[in-house]
Amino acid sequence: MVDSNLTCTRLGARFRGNGQCRFLVWAPFAETVDVHVLPPGGGLFPLQRSASGYHFSTIEGIKPGDRYFFRLNGKTERPDPASRFQPEGVHGPSEIIPPDFPWTDRNWSGIPLDQYILYELHVGTFTRGGTFDDVTKHLIALKELGITAVELMPVAQFPGNRNWGYDPAFPYAVQNSYGGPEALKRLVDICHLNGLAVVLDVVYNHPGPEGNYFRNFGPYLTDAYTTPWGAAINFDSADNEHVRRFFIENALYWITDFHVDALRLDAVHAIKDSSAFPFLRQLSEKIRKMSNRLNRRIYLFAESDLNDTKIITPSPEGGYGLDAQWNEDFHHSLHRVLTDETTGYYQDFRGVQHIAKAVRDGFVYTGQYSSYRRRRHGFSSGNIPAGRLVVFSQNHDQVGNRMRGERLSKLVSFEALKLAAAMVILSPSIPLLFMGEEYAEDAPFFYFTSHEDPDLVEAVRKGRRAEFSAFQEETPPPDPQDESTFHRCELNRNPRANGRHQVLHDYYRDLFTIRKNAPVLTRPGSMHASVLADDRQNLLIIHRIDGLDESLMLCHFGKHPMAIDIRVPTGPWIKRLDSADTNWMGPGSHIPGHLDADAQTASFTMTPFSAGLFLKKEIDITGRADQAAP
Repeated sequence: MVDSNLTCTRLGARFRGNGQCRFLVWAPFAETVDVHVLPPGGGLFPLQRSASGYHFSTIEGIKPGDRYFFRLNGKTERPDPASRFQPEGVHGPSEIIPPDFPWTDRNWSGIPLDQYILYELHVGTFTRGGTFDDVTKHLIALKELGITAVELMPVAQFPGNRNWGYDPAFPYAVQNSYGGPEALKRLVDICHLNGLAVVLDVVYNHPGPEGNYFRNFGPYLTDAYTTPWGAAINFDSADNEHVRRFFIENALYWITDFHVDALRLDAVHAIKDSSAFPFLRQLSEKIRKMSNRLNRRIYLFAESDLNDTKIITPSPEGGYGLDAQWNEDFHHSLHRVLTDETTGYYQDFRGVQHIAKAVRDGFVYTGQYSSYRRRRHGFSSGNIPAGRLVVFSQNHDQVGNRMRGERLSKLVSFEALKLAAAMVILSPSIPLLFMGEEYAEDAPFFYFTSHEDPDLVEAVRKGRRAEFSAFQEETPPPDPQDESTFHRCELNRNPRANGRHQVLHDYYRDLFTIRKNAPVLTRPGSMHASVLADDRQNLLIIHRIDGLDESLMLCHFGKHPMAIDIRVPTGPWIKRLDSADTNWMGPGSHIPGHLDADAQTASFTMTPFSAGLFLKKEIDITGRADQAAP
C-alpha cells in the first residue's frame, strides 16, 4: 500500500519555488537513493526510504534547469523514471522544469465528443522543422479545413530524434527534439485559442527497448507476459498498485499540466491484466473524476484489435468505461473493396456487405471465424452508439506498416479517394484523417528509428526484413535507421495549391461543412441508420433519420458505370454532394439534382467509385466551398 504521507506528493522532481525541489521515486530494489545534481551548483543529496520502497525528500538550493541523476545503492546512476525532461536524450540526466506557464485558455472547457473530427499527425514529419512550434504554423489551416481535434502521435521521450514514438523510455518526459515541455504547452495553448482540442497518444502497454531503466528501480515490468514489442507493464502482479499509480499519475499529468483534452491509449489489447478491477477501468474512473473537478470535457480513446465492446461499456454495466475506440474493421472492409488487396487481415473482408455492416453495426467480426486469425473473433457492437467508434481510411499504422509506406493516394484512383473521404467524413462515427490525406500527399510514411544501441539497430533491421520476406520483393524495405528514410516521410505541401491536390482539399472542406451543418449528420449518436448493400451492383445506400431531418447517401464501388434503380423514401430530396461532378474533377454526374417527392423509384447511372448525398430538405449551409456541386 502507498504510504499515506506520500499519496499527495507527485512522482518525480517538483520545483516548489524558493529554491526548493521535492523528489519522489518508487525504487524498492534500491536500499539507498541519492540525488546527484550535476555542476554547476551540484551535489549529492540522500533521500529517505519508506516501508513500501518510496524514496523522497525536499532539497534546498535547486532551481529549474538543474540536471540530475538518481544514484542507486551508492554506485549506479540512472535518470528519473518520472523525468519531466531529458534534454540530452534517454541516457542523459533529467532536468528540473519550471512549474508555471502563462496559459491563456482559462475559459476553455473542451468540445463534445460528437464534434470530434480527428487529425492524426507525427510531429517530426508533419513539417520540415519537426517541432511543436512548427506545427502551430498550420493550425489555422487545419481549422479552416474543418478539423476540430489535433491528435499527436506519442511525444514521450524516445531514443534519438527519429521514431514513431511507440518506443517511449520516459513516459513523463516530452521529446527533446520536438522542443520539450514548454513547446508542447505552447502548442496546446494555441490549439485551444483556435478552438481545437488536443488528443495525445500514450503507450501504457510496454516501454521502449532502449533507455528505459525501470528494472533498476523496481518491478515496473513483469515476466508473466510479453507483448509483440517486448516486456509488459506490471498491472496485475505483486506490487502493481505502485505501478498503476505511476501510469495513472502520468495520464493525469498530461491533463492537468499540459491541458490535453483526450488521451488515445495505444494497443490496449497488449495491456496484460487479469485482475478483477482492471487498470483500464481504474484509469477511466480517475479521468472522469478529474474531468468533473476541472469542469472540462476529457475523453479516453482506445486502440484495440479485439473487437471487444467491454472497453467502452460503462463501468456500472461491467465495462471499462472508456469513451470511444478505433474501429479497424471499417478501414479493413473499405480498403479491401477499394484496392482488391487480399493479403494479411484483408483476406477476412469482402464486398460492400462488410462495409455496410461496419457503417450500421460497427464491428464486422462479431464472433464468426476469421481465416486470418484462424479462430473466432470479436463481439457485436450493435448496441454501441456509432458516435463512440473512430473510423478512417488511413492512419499511421495502415500506411506505415506497408513495406513501401504507400498512402491510399498511391493505391487507388482519384475517384476512389473521393469516395473513401465521403465514407469516412459522412459516416455516423467519429472521423479521423491521417496528416496529408486531405490533399493526397505524395510522401510515403515509413517505419523509422534512431536507436543508439547497435545490436538493437541490427535487430530492428532484421525484423523488418523478415516481416516482409513473404512478399518476395527484389529490393528490401527501407532501412528504418537510415536518416534518409525519415526525411522521405516529411510532408511536401507544395502541390496542395495545384490541380487535383487543391481540388481534393476543397472537397474535404466541403464534406466537413456538410457534416457540421446538416442536423442529421451533426448528431451521429442519436440518429437511426438504415444501410442496404448490393454486392452485385457494388452499391451501398445509407438512409439516416434524426427527427424530421433525413439524408440519403449512395455509394458505388464498382469499376464500371452502373445503371441503378432504387426505391426512394418519401421526399423531397435535394442533392448536396456528388463526387463525380466536374467541379471535383470528376467524369461528370448522371445523378439528378433532386429526387421527385412522389416517385416510388429513381433510375439513373452512377460512375465508378462515386458518392452522392441527398438531404431531405434544403439546408442553409454557410461557408460551403465555392467548388460545391449544385
